[in-house]
Amino acid sequence: MKNSFSSRTIAVHAGSQGDPQFKGAATPLYPASAYDYEGRPTLYPRYYNTPNLVAASEKVAALEGAETGLMFSSGMSAILTGILSVVKQGDHIIFQSDLYGGTYYSVSTELPRLGISISMVDASNPQNFAQAIRPETKLIYIETPSNPTLKITDIKAVADIAKAKGIVTMIDNTFASPVNQNPIALGIDMIAHSGTKYIGGHSDLCCGFLVTSKSLLQNVLSKAINYGGSADANTAWLVERSLKTIVIRVNQQNQNAQWLAEKLASDNRVKAVYYPGLENHPNHAIAKVQMPGGFGGMLSFETKENAHEFMGRLQVIKRALSLGGVESTMCSPMKTSHSKMTAEERKAIGVADNLVRFSVGIEEAKDLWDDINQALV
Repeated sequence: MKNSFSSRTIAVHAGSQGDPQFKGAATPLYPASAYDYEGRPTLYPRYYNTPNLVAASEKVAALEGAETGLMFSSGMSAILTGILSVVKQGDHIIFQSDLYGGTYYSVSTELPRLGISISMVDASNPQNFAQAIRPETKLIYIETPSNPTLKITDIKAVADIAKAKGIVTMIDNTFASPVNQNPIALGIDMIAHSGTKYIGGHSDLCCGFLVTSKSLLQNVLSKAINYGGSADANTAWLVERSLKTIVIRVNQQNQNAQWLAEKLASDNRVKAVYYPGLENHPNHAIAKVQMPGGFGGMLSFETKENAHEFMGRLQVIKRALSLGGVESTMCSPMKTSHSKMTAEERKAIGVADNLVRFSVGIEEAKDLWDDINQALV
């Protein structure tokens, strides 16, 4: 689709070819795993090229302003396949230190075993990436806003540093979503998403996406086929449908999160609030530039009381370990997303034991505040 179209138009129409046989508005579900191969390209789910997989991938790529992409069975499958399409034994990768706990655990345990060295750097200063570059560095990986403390990494600054050295860049854009932030336009080479979150948007799907250039995708696809991380047709069909409303959903989540972050920040029962839309956020100015669509539906805050007791008193907001759905959820990163990290590792990246991660939904914001207000003591 034309780049001049708005994100709402792209979300509805990109990749959605409709029903070619009966001219229906919705893309049909094609569950087949066996296709005729004579005189045509070989279609097979593990090749990532069956109709529903292609439709969903094209829509995410269009929303991100990328040339192409692939849909995976999970965000972690997308992340590791993307990484391993760039590096090999003897290579070096620079990661920002405050990563999603699952990513941190995965790369810190799997990559060294494959003979790939890694460095973790403080992303608050982009020059830390420049100083960590070695002759064998092939990839720089960032995540912004970070999970769960909503730290902001200067995307363009990191991309410029990498390009000057011929290093590939990759970002986890899950928290921002394609609605709020488009890192390709800022110079990033590959974007990974846990599609389970805002892309699916209804807390009922598990999938991942990797979008990039056509040239980089060639090697990604080769690895992806070998690793077998493709999604099924039914999930892809549901994702394509869900993506048609992503802009509307995320815009409402942005508005709710901003209002609730301000309410929490002014409440003396709350120790600290982390949200890039707050003017006192240390990287608010950078977030305003690289998140033109909004500051996102994710925030976190520290309670002065026991966080688990606080969440136990909630009546509307659900206690759950995932995020990005239309319903509001909260969790303790210590017990969920960052449970595989040691207490010392969590402390080093600012994940306190009383930190609450808040995925703001599309409900009426005042109803959500009333629930929080009655639960806080």
